[in-house]
Amino acid sequence: MPFPPGTPSEFVIRALAERLSEKLKQPFIIENRPGGAGGTVGAAAVAAAAPDGYTLLATSPGPLVTAAAMFKNLPYDPAALVPIAQLFESPQLLAVHPSVPAKSLEEFVLYAKAHPRTINFASPGIGTFPHLLGEMLKTSAGIEIDHVPYSGPAAALKDVVAGHVKMYFETSTLIIPQAEAGAVRVLAAASETRTERLPDIPTTRESGYPEVVGAFWSGLLAPPGTPAEIVGILNAAANEAMQSAEVGNALTKLAARRRTGSPEQFREFIAGESGKWSNVIRSAGIRTP
Repeated sequence: MPFPPGTPSEFVIRALAERLSEKLKQPFIIENRPGGAGGTVGAAAVAAAAPDGYTLLATSPGPLVTAAAMFKNLPYDPAALVPIAQLFESPQLLAVHPSVPAKSLEEFVLYAKAHPRTINFASPGIGTFPHLLGEMLKTSAGIEIDHVPYSGPAAALKDVVAGHVKMYFETSTLIIPQAEAGAVRVLAAASETRTERLPDIPTTRESGYPEVVGAFWSGLLAPPGTPAEIVGILNAAANEAMQSAEVGNALTKLAARRRTGSPEQFREFIAGESGKWSNVIRSAGIRTP
C-alpha cells in the first residue's frame, strides 16, 4: 500500500489479504510504503518488482490516473502496471462548515458568487480527488473559491471542523461521523446515486452539476510483465474474497460498494478515469515538479 498506515481503505485491504491467504494458501503481508507525491514511491517499488505474482499494489487512483498528468519525471509508467481487479468505491461527499449558511449545493453556489474569494476549500494534497472535485465545481459553477492543500485527510478535516476552511470533498467514512455530530453539513454526494447512509442528501447531478462526479476507489495491480495466468488466478481469488462477510463488514464501515470484475474491465475503467482527471488537471493548470 503506497500510503501511511491507518487510512480508511486499509481496513478493507487487510480483510481482503486475510481471505486471500486462506484461498491461495500463501501469507499475504501488508507493507505500507508511503512517500513521494500521491503514493508514487510505493507504486514505483511494485513497478520494479519481479513479475511473479508475489508483489502486488493495492492502491487508490492517485498513482495510476493523476500522477502521469501532474509529474514530469515519474520513476515508473502507470500504464505498464498490470490490472488485476478493481475492489471497491466510496462516494465523495461535499461538506461545509456550519458557519456557511447554505443548506444545499444550489444555495452554496449562490452564496459563493455573492461572496467571491471568501470561501476556501480543503484537500489532502495537490492532485487528490478532493482537490480535483473542488476545481471541477469551481469551473462548472463559475465561482471563485481558493484551494488549501493539507498533508492528509485527517489534517484537512480537522481544520474544516474548526472552521478554518469552509468546504471539503471527502469520503463518506470520514464525513458522515462529523455530519452526525453536527460539526459539518453535507450538501451533496459527488456520485451517480445517493449514498445509503444519507438517503436524503441529493447527488451533484441532481443538484445541477452532473460533471462534478468522482468516487474514491481502490484496486489491485501487478508489476509489468506479470503473466496472464497469474493475473487470472489472482483476479478470481480477489473477486471471491471481496464477497466474504469479513470484507463486507469492512466495506460497510467505509460506506463503500464492491466493484469486482475482470482485469480487462479494470483496465478500461482506469483508462477512462485517466482521461477524465487528466483533462481536469490540465484545465485547472495543476502542475508540480
